[in-house]
Amino acid sequence: MARLMKYKKALIVAAPLAVVVLIIVLASSRPQERQRRPVGSNPRSGEMRMPVRGVVITPRELDNKILATGNVLATEEVELRTETSGKVTEIRLKEGSHVQKGDLLVKINDSELRAQLEKAESRKRLLEDKELRQRRLREVNGISQEQYDESLNELNSVRAEVNLLNAQLAKTEIRAPFSGVVGLRYISEGSYISPTTLVASLHDISSVKIEFSIPEKYTGLVQKGNKIRFTLEGSSRQHEGTIYAIEPKVDPVTRTLKMRAIARNERELILPGSFAKIELLLRKEANAVLVPSYAIIPDLQGQRVYVARNGKAALVNVETGIRTEEQIQVIKGLQANDTLITTGLLQLRPGVPVSITVE
Repeated sequence: MARLMKYKKALIVAAPLAVVVLIIVLASSRPQERQRRPVGSNPRSGEMRMPVRGVVITPRELDNKILATGNVLATEEVELRTETSGKVTEIRLKEGSHVQKGDLLVKINDSELRAQLEKAESRKRLLEDKELRQRRLREVNGISQEQYDESLNELNSVRAEVNLLNAQLAKTEIRAPFSGVVGLRYISEGSYISPTTLVASLHDISSVKIEFSIPEKYTGLVQKGNKIRFTLEGSSRQHEGTIYAIEPKVDPVTRTLKMRAIARNERELILPGSFAKIELLLRKEANAVLVPSYAIIPDLQGQRVYVARNGKAALVNVETGIRTEEQIQVIKGLQANDTLITTGLLQLRPGVPVSITVE
């Protein structure tokens, strides 16, 4: 009986200890089991696989275009200034109006120059008559050659003086150097102006230039005659133009190539100085390899992507080409039917087993 009581007491003490040991063993074994079998692993094989998504590369036609931004320039643009100082006696230009090449826009006081010109022309007429008489006398040896040369030299000197005064008179007029639209006027009649005074501006906007730059790597794809489409800030209307000039040098600072296109502007809706969003249209690519832009991993050695090969992630170096709004062309590194990994890129490492869901 005493033995039975001792046995019961020992059983009562040992039972809780056994439960505690069992809990400890189970708690220590479960994390290890989780580490061996994460989400996406195969419970039977015990292999660790990372769940990712991807796309199968399928070459397709690419509407080959380069996106850029630029500025609108007038075909011709000039600040109207006088070549001489004086008081403004007449203003014929109207702000915002169209003028033709050669039209008189502003007249400066020229009364003093005209008086000098009248005097010089009077002397010129007298000397022309004198030269004529001297020439006839010289033909019959009535005077010496020296006397005739003196009269001819005097006549030529006055002719030069007349030409000089005419040139100075021309500087008292501001005429339109080309046909266009006059901008705002900054002077009034009676003002005293000098060559530093801005009178107005003149713009030829019957057609406009679009100046923009493209990355250096596209220089071999662009040539004169390529078409562009562009829109202006605040407007969805598309305009078209043609590249007519390309800078023969790449900018060493920005690594870009500058060029200009020209576009018709009959209705004068495109204003110089506007910001333009440009699509440079190139030849279409029949079998272009396009991948989502976010799948490209920038690296110090270039650009890379992850692909799934034999159930594992592989890191591949690629060369890129044309970039669209959401995709980028891969010129080298990927082939048709390659499976590109598009998610989990930060956690991936080369050789990691993956469980891929193809989108």
